[in-house]
Amino acid sequence: MSASLSSPSNPWSVSDEAYSANDVEKNGNKFLIGNGYLGLRGTLEEHGPAELAACTISGLYDRDGDKWREPVNAPAAFGVKVSANGEACSTLTASIVSHRQWLELDKAVHYRQTRLRLSGGNEITLASSRFLSLENKHLGVLRFSVNTQEDCELLIETGIDGDIWDINGPHLKDFRAAQIEGMLTLDAQTGELAIPVTTAAVVHGEKLPAPEFAAGPQSVYHRYRLQARAGDTFTFTKYIGLHTGADTEAPAASAADTVTNAATTGYESLLESHVRCWEKRWRNSDVRIEGDEDAQLALRYSIYHLLIACPTDDRASIPARGLSGQVYKGAIFWDTEIFMLPFFDHTQPELARHLVNYRYHTLDGARRKAAEYGFRGAYYAWESQETGDDACTLFNITDVLTNRPMRTYFRDKQVHISADVALAVWRHATLTGDLDVLTDGGAEVILECARFFYSYAWYKPERDRYEILDVDGPDEYHERVNNNAFTSVMARATLDIALKAVELLERERPDFCAALIERLGFAEDLPRLADMRDKLFIPAPDARTRVIEQFSDYFKLEDSTPAALKERLLDPNEYWGGANGVATSTQVIKQADVVLMLHLFSGSYDAATKAANWDYYEPRTEHGSSLSPCVYALLAAELGRTEWAYKYFLRTATIDLTGKSKQFVGPLYIGGTHPAANGGAWMAAVLGFGGLRTGEGDVVCIAPRLPSAWTGLSFRFCRRGQWFTVSVTTDEISVSADPVNTAQQDFNLDGTPRSCSPGETVKAARKNLPER
Repeated sequence: MSASLSSPSNPWSVSDEAYSANDVEKNGNKFLIGNGYLGLRGTLEEHGPAELAACTISGLYDRDGDKWREPVNAPAAFGVKVSANGEACSTLTASIVSHRQWLELDKAVHYRQTRLRLSGGNEITLASSRFLSLENKHLGVLRFSVNTQEDCELLIETGIDGDIWDINGPHLKDFRAAQIEGMLTLDAQTGELAIPVTTAAVVHGEKLPAPEFAAGPQSVYHRYRLQARAGDTFTFTKYIGLHTGADTEAPAASAADTVTNAATTGYESLLESHVRCWEKRWRNSDVRIEGDEDAQLALRYSIYHLLIACPTDDRASIPARGLSGQVYKGAIFWDTEIFMLPFFDHTQPELARHLVNYRYHTLDGARRKAAEYGFRGAYYAWESQETGDDACTLFNITDVLTNRPMRTYFRDKQVHISADVALAVWRHATLTGDLDVLTDGGAEVILECARFFYSYAWYKPERDRYEILDVDGPDEYHERVNNNAFTSVMARATLDIALKAVELLERERPDFCAALIERLGFAEDLPRLADMRDKLFIPAPDARTRVIEQFSDYFKLEDSTPAALKERLLDPNEYWGGANGVATSTQVIKQADVVLMLHLFSGSYDAATKAANWDYYEPRTEHGSSLSPCVYALLAAELGRTEWAYKYFLRTATIDLTGKSKQFVGPLYIGGTHPAANGGAWMAAVLGFGGLRTGEGDVVCIAPRLPSAWTGLSFRFCRRGQWFTVSVTTDEISVSADPVNTAQQDFNLDGTPRSCSPGETVKAARKNLPER
């Protein structure tokens, strides 16, 4: 692997060829790098808190006073300040001759090259490459070079700075700076729980003189003064280690060991090891599109963002904005289970297991929340952090018209979150065939979620039925509604899953199952769950129109459109829901609700019902959430409406490339990356256009419906430990089983039955041809 700071043009590269101060926030997200533990925003080395430079730590949270609790940003260690003859060499002050910033997706390496013209005419070129090691999650590496066109005195300053960007901070205090045998260290601790955080760094550069040491109240630096000749280039490599008390009992010693070992190993070897790790991930995760370069890059970019955000241990999950910052309190929402986990289940089952295990490790928090509201079982946090206690507040939004906090019901009425969790655990178990996920806590999660729904539901004796009342569905613009179709169907699925899980465990692990039922005191609940499952009211399709009412009395609301409601806004950042939002009294919805239900439970509804509901709800959906477009893409692809599906796929897959997403809800900043949309892009491509259905049965179905622009699609997936590669062309489907597979798999290829043995390739002609 070359140490060159340049990057050849390739289909795996995302780049900007010019610098604009207006794009700094967008590019911080666009050029994000990560390794599941750290997320480093794609700001430039000379940028600071004002430009939202940050390195976010996964799973470490802090609360400053009565502000919102949020993830901790690490002290800034990737910063570099350069001056020539006392003048700053920075995109913030100097004239920019040329600039290129790019990200190599296959390697997760960020590059920049900037040529600056100073006031006296001297031109300085800054170049860098940096990565967060996938082999060692505590390690970051920066290679930086400075070239001068004229003789000058250069000053290069780099170190560790505790003055960092926080939304609701500061979160670090009691800083202690030191230099030990050329290594810089900065110790601190979080304010709420006093968790120690140590950052260490060492700089190696052949042409650098001995550094000057400088320390401030919360910073430590090395300064290098050089007499540069015209044409000189100075290059150094900086090795950065970060450990916290949440990971180890001795973070200071661990951070020192990390950078010492890294410096001994060297940049080239570290980069090669890092790239090998990424090659292994991409082997099973990549999806190849033929005939559409823009879609190919957007999809790979989406997959990249999923891979950089996924933790490699069970104590964390993927926040709603990934590791791009502290937005949404760094909390884990239902986004992970419904929109991201399918990707990991199919392509990275080991990583998926960590995401599932996170919910077991936060089960006690879900139990506490259920008890807080007077219910039994597990009511999962709408905004979950490291303990599973709900970080969501009752006043999440400020009314931009009155500047008053607005009461919302996300925390206390989004009960479908427990169903989302239960469904995800069961689907992981059935897709992977990993029964241990149930005995290692998954079954307990499912049973406690089912118990919660029985506790929450209302029984109507006069109708001999149960109802789910007073809830918020995925469409958050309409709060405290009754019999939300999505929520009710998900609740019934949870009850059914719980009963199936017990049946499976009684058959396969009878001793474990008996002990679990006894420990949870669940024997009396089992017949109750069965009764509620059979008698739960589920809104049905209208006999004439086939449209399913989103919730009771939804059809009585004013029938309007998103475009019409935009005309009523007094401020462009108004929240559309809540008590007085412009959508509250209308049928305009925030995001896919019934349509998502139809995708998740596709086998329970016929094509006519799906088409009728897509037609009804699509013109009434504002897509006020990044979760929404992919759902319409999925159902449209299933219905053969491939051009509609393609439109929504692109909207989903390019959201972080374009930066065209909601940045504010009221005055609240909600910028950052969108890993749920990234997961939705993969689902739209593989489950939608690829037509992959693994299901709970023995047969895998593949019914592709490619957009007209695509001449081919290929992807890999794993089912019950067996790996397969699927290739789709305009007229053929091909499935190849890995030679190391141990079992035969039955397929239905667009209606044609095939059996695929280890090492074998089977083919069938396509019947669902592209829409033209």
